[in-house]
Amino acid sequence: MKPDKDINSVNHPCFNVNARKRFGRVHLPVAPRCNIQCRFCDRKFDCVNESRPGVTSGVLSPYQALVYLEHVFEAKKNISVVGIAGPGDPFANPSQTMETLRLVRQAYPEVILCLATNGLGIAPFIDDLVALDTGHVTVTVNAVDPAVGAEVYAWVRDGKRVIGSQAGAALLMERQLGAIKALKKAGIMVKVNAIMIPGINDHHIVEIAKTVAGLGVDIFNCLPFHENKGSAFAHIREPSTADVAAVRKKAGAHIRQMTHCARCRADAVGCLGDAQDTGLMEKLKACELMPEVPDSVWESPEESCRTTHSDRPFVAVASMEGLLVNQHLGEAVELRVFGKKKGKFVYLETRDTPGAGTGAERWRELAGRLADCSTLLVSGIGDAPRKAMTESGVDVHVIEGLIDEALAAVFDGRSLDGMVKRTPRRRGEACSGMGMGCG
Repeated sequence: MKPDKDINSVNHPCFNVNARKRFGRVHLPVAPRCNIQCRFCDRKFDCVNESRPGVTSGVLSPYQALVYLEHVFEAKKNISVVGIAGPGDPFANPSQTMETLRLVRQAYPEVILCLATNGLGIAPFIDDLVALDTGHVTVTVNAVDPAVGAEVYAWVRDGKRVIGSQAGAALLMERQLGAIKALKKAGIMVKVNAIMIPGINDHHIVEIAKTVAGLGVDIFNCLPFHENKGSAFAHIREPSTADVAAVRKKAGAHIRQMTHCARCRADAVGCLGDAQDTGLMEKLKACELMPEVPDSVWESPEESCRTTHSDRPFVAVASMEGLLVNQHLGEAVELRVFGKKKGKFVYLETRDTPGAGTGAERWRELAGRLADCSTLLVSGIGDAPRKAMTESGVDVHVIEGLIDEALAAVFDGRSLDGMVKRTPRRRGEACSGMGMGCG
């Protein structure tokens, strides 16, 4: 069932306080990775009792999200906004984000599309957002002074380059302000969130409001810091209601204020302030276990994938640059996943590997993340991860060479003997390249 809503801010509960009890929103958690490290953030994907950004009960692929969205529209008749707000940043996951927006716009042309981002990576996609009629974007700006930003951010990752706190904060600030200008020039409504952190940037919030007001931002949300036990700021207490109100009043001299924020989860659904719908949370978890793309998109095993299983049509690859199979599994922080469509190899996405330090559980978790992959291509692998992959039904091949050449062999059912790595590393070298190890 499709919602019958106009695409305008009257029906957006965040941009219009009068809409918050009449119209709802749904956040589709399709963006797990993040490109900055905020000192107040420790993302926990499955924490049902917390309502804050970065928390979700599952992470969906674009097609899974579309199936889940149908369940949402059946259960909630007043959803006017479909948004993406993490649990990481939408533009640290641009392919998933843009594909989700395209699928939603195609299926539900009348909904409001919305994004919440830190602004670091959005600029190259603004024209695409306009083409998809994405009418609303929230940018979180916690500082407009790099010295203050250095207190808020531990690092910023720009592509493959990781930048330290102050230089990273300066780059982030430059990208944020540039993106806001471009969004407004493109006719997109912009809300700025600023997280008020006592002793860090609470004295700076009014300056942020004044700066973004000068860029034409439509509404400003002074969002009180939320205590987070796993973060670097775990010792900081949440600001008082009176302190937040005082800052909002001063900021209100420069820009319209949002005062009804519910600190939404990355999988929030319903009206602002509604309790999580346990039925829809279970639907989300069920959708997460579905194939990541519909069967009709991919060729049959007989046509394209003789050695892969019909329910596991994809191949995962450990690669340092995306061209070669040249990375040891223990050193890979992410794996590239490929499929085959209409006779061509198709790159689907990258998937994070679990962090080191949890032993066999790390590899069982990875095996679960590769449940739709029949094959894993690596340049090296330890005994424990190989055992976990094999037990879960993933065929492991230790090879070196071009990814395309390896994919051709796998999908055509040919031997990979010609690519087998002939000089394995000595014991102790296997996982030492990045200091991550196989544990």
